Amino acid sequence: MMKWVFQARRWRRAGLGLLLASLPLSAVPAAVAQGGGSFTESQPSKPKKHALPERPTDKPSQPPALSFPVAPLGFTAPGALYLGQRNALASLDFLDENRLLFTFRVPGLIHRDKTGSDGGEERQIRAVLLDLPAGTIEAEALWSVHDRGRYLWMLNDGRFLLRDRDGLSLGDASLELKPFLRFPGPLLWLELDPNQQFIVTNSRESSAAQKPGQVSSPASASAEMSVDEQNSAAPPDTVVRILRRDSGKVMLVSRVRSTVHLPINSEGYLESLRANGAQWLVNLNYFSGGSTVLGRVNSTCSPVFNFISQREVLVDACSPGGGRELMAMATDGLHLWEDTSSATPIWPLLSMAPDGSRLVRETLAVSHTVSASSPLYSEDIKGQVVEVLDAADGKVALKTMASPVLDAGGNVAISPSGRRVAVVNAGAIQVFELSAPPPLPPAATSPPGR
Repeated sequence: MMKWVFQARRWRRAGLGLLLASLPLSAVPAAVAQGGGSFTESQPSKPKKHALPERPTDKPSQPPALSFPVAPLGFTAPGALYLGQRNALASLDFLDENRLLFTFRVPGLIHRDKTGSDGGEERQIRAVLLDLPAGTIEAEALWSVHDRGRYLWMLNDGRFLLRDRDGLSLGDASLELKPFLRFPGPLLWLELDPNQQFIVTNSRESSAAQKPGQVSSPASASAEMSVDEQNSAAPPDTVVRILRRDSGKVMLVSRVRSTVHLPINSEGYLESLRANGAQWLVNLNYFSGGSTVLGRVNSTCSPVFNFISQREVLVDACSPGGGRELMAMATDGLHLWEDTSSATPIWPLLSMAPDGSRLVRETLAVSHTVSASSPLYSEDIKGQVVEVLDAADGKVALKTMASPVLDAGGNVAISPSGRRVAVVNAGAIQVFELSAPPPLPPAATSPPGR
């Protein structure tokens, strides 16, 4: 436990400014916000480089194996007025290899909380569990949530987490919800490590003591607050925690100024430190103590990191010319591949196969580069492009479109094996069957610098 407390001290001394990539809440679901750059590693290699196809396509790169209309399920396309608001309007997820969970907002009047408290806009979410290949409904339910952010996270064991207000509920194939965790304030966002041993949460809380039954903080947490935070008349009201998923035990906690994205695996968390000019040093800090230098990234913006699997990291950085580049590296320092694109595709979203074999990247295809002098209007959006990439080499295994455009995602799912991809498109759920993904290169005998 003392090693975890030591890491908490590092968080507070640094104010999370260097250790975490701070993102506004509206940008957190995207996980990858910018991109383009180059990578320097400790091991020599010849990375695979590809140019991502960016333009909308009339036909998918291969026909779907299965297709089910969504209108009989009760789903209707949201109006154009939702574009740009980044509202979570649906969530499509594989419960297992042969069952799809499709949840979506039910159109209707918004019920507002008369107290005027945060999260006071109630909306109804319809949930249907579909059996494959027939597409028959196995179970259905109606849930209520009270904001417009992402509400559902799939677990690797056939269960899922549902977020609402200050609580998390646990659901399964019956679609019945059971209370799981409560927080001292509204839960804003969560993410899990690839092995799903830990949950990272962001919640908005006052400094008052929590109520009985809510998640606690380590006993030393109050003493670990930075001097600036102790002297501040209004301490930060966003709390970041790392909790053990099996027990809900809080391992690390810190107050921060805004919502943060924290890339972790079951061993530790990533930090990026600016070196010289546009060069960033990438460290993996172990929960047990010590760290490993994974390499250096050249980027004109602060690079964003995500774990694809326990030993593979996806980097999104910015090039001087304004383009984007996805780069994959292993935790042993091996540079695996690079995919490049222009600055035109915007608002990228990522979904990972639970086994780490593939990832799905969604982007909005727009008619021009978006900037302060050239803003985005709804008529500039030409479609939502879906690309399925092999984690081992970055090659595109599938390209198709998603419609209607959902700029907060929730319209694409990838199965536990990475061999099935489901997309909401053209009034149907289309299911694509893919060949087996290539394996990752063998791991080095020991990580660099360990």
